[in-house]
Parts: sequence; structure tokens; C-alpha cells
Amino acid sequence: MRSSTFKWVILSATLLLAALVAFQLFWLKRIYNTEQQLFTTNVIKSVRGLMEDIKLSEDAPRLQQIVERPDNSTFLVKVEAIPHKDSLGYYLSQELQDFDVLTDCRVAVYDHLLGKVIYDLYLPSPGSPFTDESRIDPPIYRRTYRHILLYFPHHDKYLMHEMRYWIIGIIFLLILLLGLVVSLFYLYRQKFLNELQKDFVNNFSHEFKTPLAVMKIASDVLMDPRARNQPDRLQKYSGIIQEQTLHLQRQVDRLLRNAHGKGNVMPLEKQEVDPNTLVRMSLQQLDPLIRDKHADIQIDLDATDSKIMADGEHLQLVIVNLVENALKYSKDPRITISTRKTDGHYSIAVRDNGIGIEKKYLGKLFQKFYRVPTGDVHNVKGFGLGLDFVKKVVQGHHGRVHVQSIPGVGSEFEVLLPII
Repeated sequence: MRSSTFKWVILSATLLLAALVAFQLFWLKRIYNTEQQLFTTNVIKSVRGLMEDIKLSEDAPRLQQIVERPDNSTFLVKVEAIPHKDSLGYYLSQELQDFDVLTDCRVAVYDHLLGKVIYDLYLPSPGSPFTDESRIDPPIYRRTYRHILLYFPHHDKYLMHEMRYWIIGIIFLLILLLGLVVSLFYLYRQKFLNELQKDFVNNFSHEFKTPLAVMKIASDVLMDPRARNQPDRLQKYSGIIQEQTLHLQRQVDRLLRNAHGKGNVMPLEKQEVDPNTLVRMSLQQLDPLIRDKHADIQIDLDATDSKIMADGEHLQLVIVNLVENALKYSKDPRITISTRKTDGHYSIAVRDNGIGIEKKYLGKLFQKFYRVPTGDVHNVKGFGLGLDFVKKVVQGHHGRVHVQSIPGVGSEFEVLLPII
């Protein structure tokens, strides 16, 4: 399975895991609401038991008519008679324990005629896991009737404590899911790197095998004693060996320079250079390849005497890489190289009429070893290191590279460097 396919598998698995996490959180919310409803029901049952233990009203009212809930932690119980403090504390504590309301409760009795709290109580729960906080004052709700206020200061903690096993289970599941996602990510990364390595080895073998084979044939011809009497043939095959040697040397230099660069920045030795001169020197270096491809090279160089602080050797290799790519990916190369000043930067642009690059591949162009798929991985030579080298050198100059490309029409690579 290729990493591109594996990436979609990972994405699908990630979405599925995200949906599972969302479902778990939704289920946890449902459990919280259920615990809240159970807590409310048990408190109301305790109030009903209290009404049976102590005569608080002349008639037996319906609970929904006398119990009010200002918030989740507070209950107001409408009464006609004010019970004795000790009796209220004793019977209410018993009822709360009987109905498993195992959390501390603050009780206050409010008389609307006096407009104040007559007395208050603190009822600790024997099974409560929370610290005694009897200093917490209950909220005061002024009503036009006598009422008993039941305030549970640890209401939220109590519910969370009741849900502790659900919460622990869900946290454990989330940790497992997170570990699975991380494992899938590293598995994808490892697979991607393995494919890069495999493609690099394939390209490396092809790139070196062909020149070596040509050199072997040429050397065999030169070893023929008859070649000594044929100066033209001798010169031709000597030139072939020299050309292939230079080609291999350029590839080895490219590999070594990329290996030498640490991180994303290439170590540079900057001095004042003329970009126009570097363009001309680059074309001179590529002259054999230009002639072999019968390329039409147009140059549009800035007429002003512009100087920039740059590493001339590395910047020349940047230009060579861009022009060489334009030659490689064009059947009948027509290439324009231009230089100019623009918005505080110096621009070096290489435009070709090659096969172009699809938009979906543009973001990956400058990755090491990456090569745009063309159906046959070996139809164009190279290691996928050229644009990675370009990016490192340009970043070392605090510049940037812009790419514009239309499939079937051509591409333009523009290097922007700071002016002195």
C-alpha cells in the first residue's frame, strides 16, 4: 500500500476515532443528566419523608407545589409551621441518608413575616468524601412565604464522584485512542520515509548506471588499437567520457551539498555579487546540455548595476538547478531568464514551456527526495534534491521562492533575494 493510500486510511480512522470520542462525550453528558435527575428525585423523596416525620403543613400538599429549585444545588420547601431546630436536623439527616443523598447539606429556615433567616444548620454526610466546609453560608432567597432552604455546596463534586468509574473508563479509552492515533501517524511517517528511501535508491541507481554504462562503452572503444589512427573518433569518445564524468561530478556535489546542509538552512559565505554575471556563468556551465536539447534561451537582465550580498557559488547552483529542470521537463525547450528589482527585493526568474505541474503537487516540490509523479519514475533523471537545495540556499539568504505553473503550458520559478 502506497503512503498516499495509507494516508487516506489514517484519515478515515482518525475521523472514526473523533466520532467515537464525540459519542463518548455525548454519553458522558447523558450520564451526568441522569445522575442529576436521580439526585433531584432522592432529595424530593427525602422532603416527602420529612413531611411525614414532622407536621409542616395543615394539609398534605403535592410536592411539586411546595418545592422550588432556584438552581441545581438549592431546594426551597414551602412550609406553614417552623419546625424545631433539633427535630428538623435529626429527621432531615435521616431521610437524606435513607435515600442515598450522601453529600453535605446546609439548611436555613426563612420567615417572610420577619424577613430574615430564623436559624440555619449544617448536616454533614457520614459517607461524604469531601472536606467539611460548614463555613460556607447558604444563599438567601426571599419569598412571600415561609420556607426551608436546602443547599448542597458539594453538589457538582458529588455528581462527579458518583460518575467516577464512567469518567475513569472514558479517560482510559481516550488515552488508548490517542495512543492509536499517534501510532498510526508514526507508522505513516515511517512508511513515507521508506518509500522516499526506496525511490531515492531507484533514482540513484538509474542516474549512475546509465553514465557508467556509456563511459564503459566509450572506454572500450578507446582501448581498440584502431581508434589511435582515427583522431575524430578518439576526440568524440574522449568528449563523451569527459561529459559523463562532469555529469556524475555534478550529481555527487549535489548530494554532498544537501548532506552538508544542517536543518533547513544552508551555511553560506556572503559577499557582494552581480546576479546578472551569475546568470551568464550558469548558462555557460550548461552550454553542452543546452546544445544537446537544442534549447532556445532568452535572457532579460536588469540593465541597472545591481549588487546583492550573497554566496555567489551557491546562488549560481540555484540558477543552474532551475535552468536544468526547465531543460529536463521540456521537449522543445524555450526558456526565459529574467532579473529585476521588485519591492525591495532582487528577482531572478526562470520561465519554461515544459509539461507544467499540477496544483496539488506545488506544496511538495521543495521536499527532499520528492519528485512529481509523471507515470514513469525514471523517465527524467534526478534524485529529487535540486529544489530542496534551492530552498535551503534561498532561505539562507533570507529570501523566498515563488512557483507558478500550468499543466501543459509551463512553469515559472522566481527567486526573491534582499537587495543590499
